[in-house]
This record gives sequence, C-alpha cells and structure tokens, in this order.
Amino acid sequence: MTEAPDQVPARYRRILLKLSGEALLGARSYGVDPAICAFIAGQVARVHATGVQVGIVVGGGNIFRGMAASASGMDRATGDYIGMLATVMNGLALQDALERAGIPTRVMSAIAMNEIAEPYIRRRAVRHLEKGRVAIFVAGTGNPYFTTDTAAALRAVEIGAEILMKATKVDGVYEADPMTHPDARRYESLAYTDLLRDQLKVMDAAAVALCMENDLPIVVFDLNKPDNIARVAMGEPVGTRIAVGASGGSRS
Repeated sequence: MTEAPDQVPARYRRILLKLSGEALLGARSYGVDPAICAFIAGQVARVHATGVQVGIVVGGGNIFRGMAASASGMDRATGDYIGMLATVMNGLALQDALERAGIPTRVMSAIAMNEIAEPYIRRRAVRHLEKGRVAIFVAGTGNPYFTTDTAAALRAVEIGAEILMKATKVDGVYEADPMTHPDARRYESLAYTDLLRDQLKVMDAAAVALCMENDLPIVVFDLNKPDNIARVAMGEPVGTRIAVGASGGSRS
C-alpha cells in the first residue's frame, strides 16, 4: 500500500513556496477567494506536519499589477509600490487561513508596517522557521522594478531553503503556451541555461540567475491538484525541475 504524503519522510528540510496573486482568485475575477486560501492552507498543513520548515512568498496580481499600471501611464515605481501593498493583503489572508488550520504563522514585510506585519529580518525569519512557524514574506524585495519571483529567489537563498517551489496553473514548463498550443510538450527537467536561452516565460531572468548562482533548484508545478505541494516536498517527480546538471530539453 502506498503511504499518504504526510506519512512519507520529507526530502527537504526547508522549502520556499512561491504563490502568484492569481492563485488566490479561485473563480473570482478580482480579490481573494477564502476557499482557495483554505485549500492552500490544507496542503501546507500536510507538509508542515512532516517537520518541513515552510516559507512562502505571495504575489499581488489578483489585486494590482505595477507593470500593467505603468503601461497605462502610471509611474512604474509608484505602480510597483502599490503592487507591494497588494502582496501584504494577500499575505494576511493566507496567514488567517493557515492559523485557522492550526499552523502558527508570521507575516514579514520588506516595507515597515509594524501594526500588521513584522519587519523582514533574515535572522528572525530563520528563527521563526526553526520554531515551526510558517513565514510569509510580503512586499517583494521592498524595491520597485523587482518582481515577486525575484523576491522569492532572494528570500529562498537568504533563509537557506533547499528548493524553490513555484506553484502555477499548469503542470510544469512547456515548450509553448499549452492554453493556445494544445500539442505543446512539457519539459520534465531543464537546466537554468535552457530557461534563459529559450526565454521560457516561467520566471524572470533575475530570479533564474540568482537561483543558478546559488545552485537552488526550482520546481514548477500545478497548485490546483490536491497534495502537489506535499508531493514536491517529498521529492516526487512532479512538474518540471530546473537545476544545475538537469537534462536540458527532457520532455514528456
């Protein structure tokens, strides 16, 4: 009999989960769906129960996108700061869902707002993780012109995560957009250089380069399938793995 994911020893001691803001939409066109937050919290709870230390970076695209606002004429830095505030709202919603699931959680912000979140301090973040708390990192890097993907790569390296898990709406990286190209093939594994060379729109180049320089593997997977977060944490071959020495171009 195959053991349930929460009964299998975890492969990783510490992980960084990257969630897009759109992941919190559910069936809505705007804002946060509490049912989706509860679904994510349930998956994180299963991983947390195995002893894995979990950090989360969340985007803000379900509320505001700085680049889109910039394209419409808004100052780019102003738009990015508004987007950072959107990530704080998402982080608080996730914190509520996680604590309802019985998991102690801390929201840590790169922009000071002491009444609702702790300031991000690397040593304090690591201590929270060591004490079994989930740490949610919000407000990006605290600087405009950097995406939350870059923030996720930066935080993962800073806290010593062993893997960066990027949750998406599809089950990995494809050679073309599977929504518009149904016959597109999925990569089982890629090297960082393949991702950069082929300009595959998975993470921005700064995030990929940071992971490559620090030998931090990335797994891109489908968030919407139950237990996928736990399966990745257990080391199962889910989604697409991006790493040094990965068999570039391996497709399924």
